[in-house]
Amino acid sequence: MTTAPVARKTPTSAPVPTQSTYQTRVADYWNAEENPVNLELGKIDDLYHHHYGIGDADWSVLDEPDPDLRKKRVTGELHRLEHAQAELLATHLGPLTPADRVFDAGCGRGGGSVVANLRHGCHSDGVTISAKQAEFANEMARKRGIDGKVRYHHRNMLDTGFESGAYAASWNNESTMYVELDLLFAEHSRLLRRGGRYVVITGCYNDTYGQASREVSQINAHYICDIHPRSEYFRAMARNRLVPVHVEDLTQATIPYWELRKEADHLVTGIEDTFLSAYRNGSFQYLLIVADRV
Repeated sequence: MTTAPVARKTPTSAPVPTQSTYQTRVADYWNAEENPVNLELGKIDDLYHHHYGIGDADWSVLDEPDPDLRKKRVTGELHRLEHAQAELLATHLGPLTPADRVFDAGCGRGGGSVVANLRHGCHSDGVTISAKQAEFANEMARKRGIDGKVRYHHRNMLDTGFESGAYAASWNNESTMYVELDLLFAEHSRLLRRGGRYVVITGCYNDTYGQASREVSQINAHYICDIHPRSEYFRAMARNRLVPVHVEDLTQATIPYWELRKEADHLVTGIEDTFLSAYRNGSFQYLLIVADRV
């Protein structure tokens, strides 16, 4: 006797819920954003990430005497480092099967969901408050032929409308600074099945340093965000049934990316020295937190 395969419950299209003035500003920012440090790196292999990189850099790219080739090699090396960050996150999503569903909160142009699908074969729903990003990411999924499993939605990650308990894993990759952590973690806790895995990579300010430093304030102003203190991540997780099982400080691992990016004249945004200063003086940290939904 054979059993018919169970059809996947696909979230239907829905408008972004009513937004606050701040959320509207964030959406406007990302709808208008055309930053080369995001777009030029993604053009290499159609994997568009909206986050930073980790690992040792190949500094020989700076020694290339041909200006055009040097630009190409530096761009490629920065993309390699940012892709290494995405792969690190994906390795912590747990033992997933092709039948499992994962949730990519604040998905940007969609690179993280593609990495998760390529690694695990799973279904992925990405959510972004930017209609332009969602449209772009869906086009990239169609181009790859994975749009049957990887879909992107123009929704608010605090109120997705997706099915409760339907997801085996979920994550935020450098997007938590745009929302209140209690509201965010409550939605992840609702969406994850019991025993599901949540992963976040984020910049946070170091409570032991004191209040947010001048550099952290400058980063907030640059990206129209509100960086949270490190301790608040753990308090908010505890309030929302998310129990950390692994914490890793990636601060030193990300510094080479920023040092190389500072040398990329065609990609600099003017915030590079601020990040490097904040990491080096200890007021800002780059953390990976892995938690189980209990």
